[in-house]
Amino acid sequence: MLPAAARLTRSQEFRLVVRRGRRAGRPRLVVHALRPDQAREPGPHRTGGEALPAAGMNTAPTRISDVSTRVGFVVSKAVGTAVVRHRVTRRLRHLMRDRLPALPAGTLVVVRALPPAADAPSRELGADLDAALRKLRILDPDVPATGSR
Repeated sequence: MLPAAARLTRSQEFRLVVRRGRRAGRPRLVVHALRPDQAREPGPHRTGGEALPAAGMNTAPTRISDVSTRVGFVVSKAVGTAVVRHRVTRRLRHLMRDRLPALPAGTLVVVRALPPAADAPSRELGADLDAALRKLRILDPDVPATGSR
């Protein structure tokens, strides 16, 4: 299980990663990632680093680089019934837990499962996840894949 500090929980955070981050698609999933250095690059509508909402309502926002690497999952009804969706989410959560230490600090990741993920074994999900993370250049190509049994 992912520790609470490693989870994306607010819709604002998901929206930020999907809109501002980079995307890599694979046959069974799509990975969106936002690195701290990407969030600070000035764009047409940005003047500096994106501020993220803090976990508590009464605390000040923190910068992306000030928080740990966090992951969120999107598994829609198109993937299957509730039982199937939860199974896919558990598999993805387990696979990402093993990869968290290899990701740069402050990186925000959203993993969106596609319908073929419902029938895929963990090994194939892990291979797709590794390929997507490498394509996004947030996973070192020399780091061996773990947890992709």
